[in-house]
Amino acid sequence: MTVSVLSSTGFLGGISGFLQVAALLSLVLLLLKAAQFYLHRQWLLKVLQQFPSPPSHWLFGHKQEFQRDQELQKFLEWAEKFPCACPRWLWGSNAILQVYDPDYLKVILGRSDPKSTSYRILAPWIGYGLLLLNGQKWFQHRRLLTPAFHSDILKPYVGLMADSVRVLLDKWEKLISQNPYLEVFEHVSLMTLDTIMKCAFSHDSSVQVDRKSYTYIQAVADLTNLLFTRGRNLFYQNDFIYWLTPDGRWSHRVCQLAHQHTDRVIKQRKACLQEEGELEKIRKKRHLDFLDILLFAQMENGNSLSDKDLRAEVDTFMFEGHDTTASGFSWILYALATHPQHQQRCREEIQSLLGEETSITWDHLDQIPYTTMCIKEALRLYPPVPHIGRELSKPITFPDGRSLPKGILVTLAIYTLHHNPKVWPNPEEFDPFRFAPGSDRHSHAFLPFSGGSRNCIGKQFAMHELKVAVALTLLRFELRPDPNRVPIPLPGVVLKSKNGIHLQLKKLL
Repeated sequence: MTVSVLSSTGFLGGISGFLQVAALLSLVLLLLKAAQFYLHRQWLLKVLQQFPSPPSHWLFGHKQEFQRDQELQKFLEWAEKFPCACPRWLWGSNAILQVYDPDYLKVILGRSDPKSTSYRILAPWIGYGLLLLNGQKWFQHRRLLTPAFHSDILKPYVGLMADSVRVLLDKWEKLISQNPYLEVFEHVSLMTLDTIMKCAFSHDSSVQVDRKSYTYIQAVADLTNLLFTRGRNLFYQNDFIYWLTPDGRWSHRVCQLAHQHTDRVIKQRKACLQEEGELEKIRKKRHLDFLDILLFAQMENGNSLSDKDLRAEVDTFMFEGHDTTASGFSWILYALATHPQHQQRCREEIQSLLGEETSITWDHLDQIPYTTMCIKEALRLYPPVPHIGRELSKPITFPDGRSLPKGILVTLAIYTLHHNPKVWPNPEEFDPFRFAPGSDRHSHAFLPFSGGSRNCIGKQFAMHELKVAVALTLLRFELRPDPNRVPIPLPGVVLKSKNGIHLQLKKLL
């Protein structure tokens, strides 16, 4: 009995000692974290002191300043008070410098700084393709994919783009026979996905009538909302904690749904390539599409493009190629609906060019200057990508002498730049003549597709698609806004509306 009691006492004493050591270690780690937090915050306060900002809470930063549906308006208020740039404190030791001056942006975009670490939350969805890659690997992939966007490749795409738009317009014609008011964004998203599938991936049938495509569109919408929420939640920044939350588990599920779509596209094309004679037939094509280039690069040198790299590029372009264009086209329609005089002038220009024909060709796209000016003005007011993040890889000095050290996070605030009255007089006014030939503006005042070496690789593809879609839509419908549902822009990964984009469509005789 004595031995048993002594053994139990020793065992309990061992546990007690272990718990004391664990508690001591936890306290030491907590103190180290607190010291790290304090020192990093003091460093940020020092390096950012030359850039004034509104008062912020020591832990919650400027969180109380922002309502989600008022975030863009708050940035515009800051831009009026704080020229060129302003720090935004997200939480205690995390701050981002919001930059909205074209001279500042020119300096940043002239460098090769990597995307900011905040982009890593996109990785489970789109992997490390062109959007997230940095350094030499980014350069290799960019050089590999650039031929897919050569003008000779894009020319025959115009007919495919027009086919996708006509499917959309036929659908709208049926829907407005029951209700003239439509929420257009989801329909437009399917149309732009259809275009990407046909042009970049040589898909034969229309995804606009395939219910599986609706699943992908919904997955993209869910993911962009989840990413917005995660980016503004302090506790969600830790991957382990995030994946344990309901949002994290749902994000994982939705990523799987999105990947099923892109995996199916890759699998179908690989199956075609393995068919007898098909490989040589594709090799003899004068120009290869986006997926052709990726697959041949993998087959010819598998070490340079793994299966993981391949899917990342497909996921990236599938998302960027359809969602940003859908945003741009939807907001262009809204801008034209709210400015009927400009809408009518565009329609008359298109009618005078095409006459009674509804076919549109590559050559037509350079012959609609006023419509092009209106498209650009709408992209100024509603840039599809409202902000871009960078992490400074070396010190930087701006034209006014202010400087920043390596490691600072900066946001290129495109929406704020486009609405900055110091850059654009009367910025809230819709004035397409800002883009008239010979008009004078700063080289970095208009950046709907970013700028510098990391500009959007598909910008010409997107502009051609927008021109085709606007031209054919205006030939078929008169657009008016829904006065009861004014869209509220939200600054997510892509510029969308909190309450959708609702329009009234009237079929033209």
